[in-house]
Amino acid sequence: MNIKKILVANRGEIAIRVMKTAKKMGIKTVAVYSTIDRQSPHVKYADEAVLIGEAPSNQSYLLGDKIIEVAKSLNVDAIHPGYGFLSENADFAEACEKNNIVFIGPKSHAIRVMGSKLAAKETVKSYDIPMVPGTDEAITDIPEAKKIAAKIGFPILIKASAGGGGKGMRIVENEAEFESQMDRAISEAINSFGDGSVFIEKYVASPRHIEIQVMADTHGNVIHLFERECSIQRRHQKVVEEAPSSVLTPELRQQMGEAAVRVAKACDYVGAGTVEFLLDENLNFYFLEMNTRLQVEHPVSEIITNTDLVELQIQVACGEVLPIKQEDLKIHGHALELRVYAEDPLNDFLPSVGTLETYRMPEGEGIRVDNGFEEGMEIPIYYDPMISKLITYGNTRDEAISLMKNAISNYHIEGIQTTLPFGTFVCEHDAFRSGNFDTHFVKKYYSPEQLLEQQKTEARIAALIAVKHYVEEQKQLRLPN
Repeated sequence: MNIKKILVANRGEIAIRVMKTAKKMGIKTVAVYSTIDRQSPHVKYADEAVLIGEAPSNQSYLLGDKIIEVAKSLNVDAIHPGYGFLSENADFAEACEKNNIVFIGPKSHAIRVMGSKLAAKETVKSYDIPMVPGTDEAITDIPEAKKIAAKIGFPILIKASAGGGGKGMRIVENEAEFESQMDRAISEAINSFGDGSVFIEKYVASPRHIEIQVMADTHGNVIHLFERECSIQRRHQKVVEEAPSSVLTPELRQQMGEAAVRVAKACDYVGAGTVEFLLDENLNFYFLEMNTRLQVEHPVSEIITNTDLVELQIQVACGEVLPIKQEDLKIHGHALELRVYAEDPLNDFLPSVGTLETYRMPEGEGIRVDNGFEEGMEIPIYYDPMISKLITYGNTRDEAISLMKNAISNYHIEGIQTTLPFGTFVCEHDAFRSGNFDTHFVKKYYSPEQLLEQQKTEARIAALIAVKHYVEEQKQLRLPN
């Protein structure tokens, strides 16, 4: 089929990112927006824009029926959900299908299966995918659960089946604290997801978070576009991502890539998806979950493979055969991404609300900024506080890191606190530079005091350089003709 008009059911940088590719492909775009986003760049960037509701997302961006209504009234052929909001909502994907609108993503079946961590485990079990030792089904019987935990061996992890973003997740170090942590995990799961089912897994003590980008068409072709290293996290959410990982050997990369392809085949996957794995200190990998959408960090994969993942998503949604084969893909150079959040790294990464009084982005070779804001705009409290994504790429990892440090220093934001100084902290830390780090990086190495110390040192160096320049200039001025 031919897609002539796409509605992007999202906001901010991802809405613009999708629209850019659509425009490149000659496809018209429709933006939807809430009252607070009236002046947002994504609204201006689209060919058409429709107000869909009030600021809270449950009165705007989460109104699937309203979005479909708008799509039909404007003769939209397809809806791209971006990430977050309705992107992993199986009912919304189904509603699109029923209304003859193409949902640019997997079929609702794959979203449902992979949306439940337990169903996902069950689905991939027979596909020879390595799994973390643990239970295969939801647990409610606490004495029985305690026995299973003792058998697996402490420390263990209690996880909400419907979970994500670190919610409904508890580490249990020993048997004595098992019951209280189990109760907490269940109540958190009910409050966050309306589903109290939890399961138990062996806790992998020093894991790295490695994910594989996959892409599948409707003709049975599935490829992987190598890995992303996503171990630098705060509150179980990623802040710095890179591709490729500094620890994967070519053999391990191939094994993990092939495992990810098998996961995609297990649920008849279509489109762009990400298979997440834990990698332990002995380089054993275990299936964690599958994200049935485009990821925030997709640009680093695009850069190292010279591909446009949104373009591939649209082509696949049109029923086309994937234009690339696995053997066509090679890794070129290294890419790094910093999520620029309106958060205060000196105050436990809490959201920093305010106005972007100054907002100037870095430019130059090897720098890409996927941005959703302009100077003078307010950062709304209703949505995820990500302002933009700063991506750098070079021939080597060291080059990408060096570029990232320069790009951060040329990114000028005033009016709010951001994760930019944290990005500098990461890039300058020996553990990160050496590649020898895991998901506990923040817990092990980061503290607000260290960040302040680093900033003081940088300020001292900058002051010394300024004085040196001044003295040299004065000498030049005093020289006789």
